Amino acid sequence: MDLRFLPPELRRLDDASVELCACCIWSDERPVDGLAGLLDWRLGARLSALLKSGFVSGELGEALLVPGKPHVPFEKVLFLGLGPKAGFDDRVFREVVRHIGRALERLRVRRAVVELPGRAGEAIAPEAALTLALECVGDAPEHDVWWLVEAPAAQKRLEVRAADERRRVRSA
Repeated sequence: MDLRFLPPELRRLDDASVELCACCIWSDERPVDGLAGLLDWRLGARLSALLKSGFVSGELGEALLVPGKPHVPFEKVLFLGLGPKAGFDDRVFREVVRHIGRALERLRVRRAVVELPGRAGEAIAPEAALTLALECVGDAPEHDVWWLVEAPAAQKRLEVRAADERRRVRSA
């Protein structure tokens, strides 16, 4: 899987030519933040309305797939629940990343914009998130490219880490 990076800015997301965007929401944090908050704004607060109505809550294991176009450049937007912020750990991270990977495979999506679980609220360090994500789905042939949503400062560190991981996998 090839990794690329995008900053969490709407105008930059418009440049990504992918079919799906995946991001996460906490069950105990409102309004939603990170990429989910940006997309909710573009989607006319559709996610906020679904949260307010109780249709979706952000509990761990929950997934919501909504149409993206014409409001965002993606055909589909996948929101995944992380549960309460205080309960977030490596196990939750792995579970949600595997959920993203399986969802993309079932939808036959090979290229996606992904905000890794917990990154929006800095609940996990960028390097740890990248390492765990690659452990979970890094060698799956069903995934061509993931554009990871990261702030520019973290992008530089992650580009180096991703290159190191690619070299390690090739030499193994």
